[in-house]
Amino acid sequence: MYPTPIEKTSYPVRTAYKIFLPISLLIWLLPLIAIFMTSIRGAGDINAGNYWGWPTSFDLIENYTAVFVNTPMLDYLFNSFKVAIPTVIGAVFLSCMTGFALAIYRFKGGLILFFIFIAGNFVPFQILMVPVRDFSVSLGVYNTTLGLTLFHIAFQTGFCTLFMRNFIKALPFELIEAARAEGVSEIKIFWYVVIPLIRPAIAALSVLIFTFIWNDYFWAIVLTQGAESQPVTAGLYSLNGQFSSAWHLVSAGSIIAALPPVLMFFAMQKHFIAGLTLGAVK
Repeated sequence: MYPTPIEKTSYPVRTAYKIFLPISLLIWLLPLIAIFMTSIRGAGDINAGNYWGWPTSFDLIENYTAVFVNTPMLDYLFNSFKVAIPTVIGAVFLSCMTGFALAIYRFKGGLILFFIFIAGNFVPFQILMVPVRDFSVSLGVYNTTLGLTLFHIAFQTGFCTLFMRNFIKALPFELIEAARAEGVSEIKIFWYVVIPLIRPAIAALSVLIFTFIWNDYFWAIVLTQGAESQPVTAGLYSLNGQFSSAWHLVSAGSIIAALPPVLMFFAMQKHFIAGLTLGAVK
């Protein structure tokens, strides 16, 4: 039923595993290595077509400095934080409340309501492009970080509710009953009993949603334009010049843009793993 641990397999299998694992890892890392090598090349290498050869000059400091000095990279990064952080707070807060209601209370239509939250995750977001854009224009929030944030909160709450409802559902219901028997109000049960127990789940969900929103490109180009509102994913292409392609700057900007979610994952790695494994064992 379960795969055999590699230590218990035959010698040829272990040998093949040791050979092909580094090769697979290198193939997986090859695009990242290529981006990094491009980010430290000079413009002359790019114009000469030297994409995979050894760089004729290492312009690490020059390229990464130029990204911040000659482009609105800081504005793009700030816009991404302005969108990602409120979205995480709003979506997680709403999903904790909806997950609590759907997991704890028994009411008519509750299962149907839960299915509606789930069904929203299966709607292809491309078909929402025109109506969402028109709706944001009518509300006056088009080309603003506020409009992009509100859309992400609305769109991510369905997945977050599915995530939180299942975690809260796994909690011992006797704790809720004991608190009710002591006369504790439902709000205090939610805040002082349920929330402390699902903190690992909240941390795991926060990391996931932050990564989703930070890496979003589609809605960033649909609902925003210009450095005053665009997040970093949409702003990277603008690092190219009007008449020439500065791919060394785009690659350097891509490396910089990838750092915040990576750093957040490593900073919350312990809580993230605990959240994913919560309820896996008794």
